[in-house]
Amino acid sequence: MTASIIDGKAFAATVREKVAVHVARLKADHDIQPGLAVVLVGEDPASQVYVRSKGKMTTEVGMNSYEHKLDVDTSEADLLALITQLNNDPAVHGILVQLPLPDHLNEDLVINSIDPAKDVDGFHISNVGLLATGQKSMVPCTPLGCLMMLRNHHGSLSGLNAVVIGRSNIVGKPMAALLLGDSCTVTIAHSRTKALPDVVKRADIVVAAVGRAEMVPGDWIKDGATVIDVGINRIDAPERGEGKTRLVGDVDFAAASQVAGAITPVPGGVGPMTIACLLANTVTACSRANGLVEPEGLTV
Repeated sequence: MTASIIDGKAFAATVREKVAVHVARLKADHDIQPGLAVVLVGEDPASQVYVRSKGKMTTEVGMNSYEHKLDVDTSEADLLALITQLNNDPAVHGILVQLPLPDHLNEDLVINSIDPAKDVDGFHISNVGLLATGQKSMVPCTPLGCLMMLRNHHGSLSGLNAVVIGRSNIVGKPMAALLLGDSCTVTIAHSRTKALPDVVKRADIVVAAVGRAEMVPGDWIKDGATVIDVGINRIDAPERGEGKTRLVGDVDFAAASQVAGAITPVPGGVGPMTIACLLANTVTACSRANGLVEPEGLTV
């Protein structure tokens, strides 16, 4: 069999369309325009590209985009003061501090200084606790995007066996909590899991989020399983010419696609969903802040 491809790029476009519709409704019915503030400290090239992309897509769906670019040697006190200012700004409904931060800044302290209601990354300790206990929270964007695609493909996830490979606070742990919330039987696996191939082979759903290029071979995948590949790894590609590289996931796509029922590609799978869900979280935060109905299909 050959797996069907879960097109994250197309699905993300649909999510952005839903966000734009809800934003237009907020403007027309309530004279409210959601606003997203992104804070970038330093000159990291990858972060700069990502922030520009976020700003562009934010304005395209009709929201206000506020970008704050700070010098690499910005003090912790000055960064925290900016976050306090954004917390108190009624025009700002979502705040995102681009990670990683320079070494002299305490990431945990900075993230936990954001108003949890405006924490559209879902990293604040309060949101982590709310998600873990099944309460309403801001949900991390990448796991939220994965869940949306799984729901779209399967309908109900109830009773399915799911294995999440990776235990990070950003993807692995919140992904497991979301799958539990949809009544999956969930196993969190990682590099030290004994008999890892056997654990993965039992899964109806495999979410790979370890950050190791093509770590999961095709023969680990159960026939007909759904594979969500969160990994984005750059490897050498001599076949493209000297010094050339290409992107691959954590799963051996060529082999896994021969046995899986459905699979996300890399690139073009989970990646586009992350920014789409950031926009979804921002419009959700705006709706909650104003006591209005949350956008259907954009939250959990």
